[in-house]
Amino acid sequence: MADDAPASAPSPGVREGQWLWSPRAEFAAASNIAHYQRWLKSERGLDLPDYSALHQWSVTEIAPFWASIWDYFDVQSATPYARVFDERKMPGARWFEGSRVNYAEHLLRHEAVAADGEAAFHHLTETRPLAQMSWQQLGRQVRILATQLRALGVVPGDRVVSYMPNVPETAVAMIATLAVGGVWSSAAPEFGVKTVIDRFSQIAPKVMFACDGYRFGGKDFSRVDEVAEIASRLPSLGCIVWLPYLQPASGVPDKIPQALLWSTLMDQPDVPREQFVYERVPFDHPIWVVFSSGTTGLPKAIVHSHVGVLVEHLKLMHFHLNLRPGAPMFFYSTTGWMMWNLLIAALLTGGSAVLYDGSPMHPGPDFLWQLAARTRCVSFGASPTFVQMMEKAGLKPGSDHDLSALESIVVAGSPSTPETFDWFYRCVKQDLWVTSQSGGTEICSGFVGAVPTLPVYAGEIQALMLGMDVQAWNDDGVSVVDEVGELMVMSPFPSMPLYFWNDDGDQRYRDSYFAHAPGVWRHGDYIKINARGGCYIYGRSDSTLNRYGVRIGTAEIYRCVEQLPEIADSLIVCCELAGGRYFMPMFLQLRAGHVLDDGLRERISRKLRADCSPRHVPDQLYAVELIPYTLTGKKMELPVRKILMGWPVEKAVSRDAMMQPAAIDWFIDFTQRNSEMLKG
Repeated sequence: MADDAPASAPSPGVREGQWLWSPRAEFAAASNIAHYQRWLKSERGLDLPDYSALHQWSVTEIAPFWASIWDYFDVQSATPYARVFDERKMPGARWFEGSRVNYAEHLLRHEAVAADGEAAFHHLTETRPLAQMSWQQLGRQVRILATQLRALGVVPGDRVVSYMPNVPETAVAMIATLAVGGVWSSAAPEFGVKTVIDRFSQIAPKVMFACDGYRFGGKDFSRVDEVAEIASRLPSLGCIVWLPYLQPASGVPDKIPQALLWSTLMDQPDVPREQFVYERVPFDHPIWVVFSSGTTGLPKAIVHSHVGVLVEHLKLMHFHLNLRPGAPMFFYSTTGWMMWNLLIAALLTGGSAVLYDGSPMHPGPDFLWQLAARTRCVSFGASPTFVQMMEKAGLKPGSDHDLSALESIVVAGSPSTPETFDWFYRCVKQDLWVTSQSGGTEICSGFVGAVPTLPVYAGEIQALMLGMDVQAWNDDGVSVVDEVGELMVMSPFPSMPLYFWNDDGDQRYRDSYFAHAPGVWRHGDYIKINARGGCYIYGRSDSTLNRYGVRIGTAEIYRCVEQLPEIADSLIVCCELAGGRYFMPMFLQLRAGHVLDDGLRERISRKLRADCSPRHVPDQLYAVELIPYTLTGKKMELPVRKILMGWPVEKAVSRDAMMQPAAIDWFIDFTQRNSEMLKG
């Protein structure tokens, strides 16, 4: 794939921005995006010779660009759209008014031309061997389940939720829900009851898909009691569809009497493809509700549209990930992360998705590379933390496994370092398109990411994605190049949220992204855009925690920990350290008469694991006299994080804005005493 691939592996002292790889001319010419550029020239008369020109056109001529995406991919609509969008404004732009589409219909379009037995899913769990689900099997199961959902009374707009592992049944449930116009939402089974209720209670679901548990690292975790409690606290539920995953031969538990067995629901006659009718829904019909991490209260219930997600994912999966029919894509994810939605979106390209549920390190640290070899993965994805685990284990997957089919690496979930890129070239293969992406749950896509026609530089995200009008702003609100600034989006795009559920007047939506600069999206990441268009993400500029590639909301942790009688108050931050590592300490203000001993530490950790997830457990716990607050009553998470990461105190915090200015002194002293540790 590379014209001038390094003769030997990059040196261990790889520098940020160091050239690592360029695509071969034939690889670039055969890419989906190159085909699109040729189409634009022949069909639209547009000569856009390089990616920079293509991107500039996509953000200045917004309507013609997104219209070209619609036409290029032949989007199926029951009615024509009246216009691409109504106004160049954020929020509130209305996309493809008049159209009626269905995302699920496009996910399954390849079934009509797929070879008999061609895989749509490769799937493996710690309880099930590696197997395949063909396009024909997937289509058959979706149509049966969709028909049964209609029989259960699910109509367009009804919410259908999932508390299921990363298995084909969950994907079938999502696609079937969307096929009938239902609104999908998912939580991973490792989430605790309160975390699930905080999400699902906001949207009043009618149906819930649930399982009896999951296995991780060789250990089984029952979820029967949790499902029973969740069901008891969701009065809107009319039905639970029960999947006996850990105990396949078991029936419906006595604790969940209203449940129907998955096998009973699916033991129905086939519904021929030509007879099944997808519910083509209006342009502003919700497709799903995805949840933020709950930094400032309950997790934000973010609603996207069928048409917005469809055109965005067609663009993303074809042009930026370069997937094609028959190409397997793997990304290590749980069903509670939007990356799972993107993994299923591989079907839009005619490619296949590799689903895995379990520990990435069980039974051995090279397990996922074995999976990549066995499924002939073309695209392999994980978070930078996964690379750290691989490097610590001393793995050299390129030497130990047949990765000859592998073309690209997708690194997402947290900022990548030059060392992350370097490891892939040293230990996997030198002729490899190593990519990093950054976006968010809010858009179910990326702002910056991969381009198969561009070179790869160490630690650098290749480019701004098509249709994403991104700038870096300094503290004065000026767009800057080669300087770190706030990631700001200047123009609307289709996969912006329609709204937040139960957000009267869109107030929370506006406060989340537009309070900083009305009409301009402030994402909450630090970004640097260099002169050649490459990008670097330097972590969060707000208080959202980012640990092991998964964003975690501080409010969820506070609500859990502060239920303990010993805890008066708390504050948690996550600091990015050298080499892509993280340090997530929690600071506790104890009630009078209590001490932070080993017993209390264990109780806190146990409660966070049970109520939230293992990822919510801090790295260290520290007792402090006071938690610092602003005059308006907000915990000073970002100033504390800045101080711990070495910012000058005068730039990190304004004492005049504090309720009790002396409260910050403990953190200043802590940073000075632990400077070497905090430097990594």
